[in-house]
Amino acid sequence: MTATLLASNAQAEDRDFCPQRPGLGTPACTVAPGRVSVETAMTDWTLDNGSDQRVDLVEVGQTLVRIGVSNTIEAQIGWTPFGHARTRDKATGETDVVNGVGDVQLGARVNFRNPDGKGLAVAAEPFVTLPTGRHDVGAGDWGAGLVVPVTYDLTDTINLESSSEINAAVNESGSGRHFAALEVVGVQVAVTKSLNAIVEAAVRRDDDPSGKTTQVYATSALGWMVGKDLQVDVGAITGLNHAASRIELFWGVSRRF
Repeated sequence: MTATLLASNAQAEDRDFCPQRPGLGTPACTVAPGRVSVETAMTDWTLDNGSDQRVDLVEVGQTLVRIGVSNTIEAQIGWTPFGHARTRDKATGETDVVNGVGDVQLGARVNFRNPDGKGLAVAAEPFVTLPTGRHDVGAGDWGAGLVVPVTYDLTDTINLESSSEINAAVNESGSGRHFAALEVVGVQVAVTKSLNAIVEAAVRRDDDPSGKTTQVYATSALGWMVGKDLQVDVGAITGLNHAASRIELFWGVSRRF
């Protein structure tokens, strides 16, 4: 029994760092027990340039903390300490500016196969969001959802990913909830031993009472491993149809402790 436990702990300690950043997709790997991953978007700028208004959202320090609870389970807490939302009405030229903190997200990831993410890995990730932020920076009400990520090592350098997500998403009005779903598929390529390139396509269905939409996105990002426990990333998310009229640029840092 003791030998088996020691072997399991040693295997967990040897687990490669598998940060969730920087793509839209969710990895199926979990943080090894006793380890902590702090993953921060240092700066994230989103432009939503619609026909009637332009919205610029800048978030600073958006952070996800992942804590290894067991060999296959991790706990998660996420929070945005500062957000700046600027809305300009194109007809009148009037602008509205909101500064404040974002919502808190609590969740857990349970891995069912290969918690180190090697080979074929499968997991489930339920989560809830708490309305701690101001509207436009935060959602304005509580929400909840479930993500089912699946990853597969096609070769030693190519990893395929799929994330299926359903949400009780907060209404645009900031009160109440509606159904939303997100499907992300992508590929991660190890360009070098320390540099990974990520390309993804995503479709989001949003049944908000103000108007149902289907949004299509593309993601491209780079993650650079600086040693075994530190990653620096940069990337962009682009809307590919009218309903997803936006661009998002970001860079961040992930550190394992």
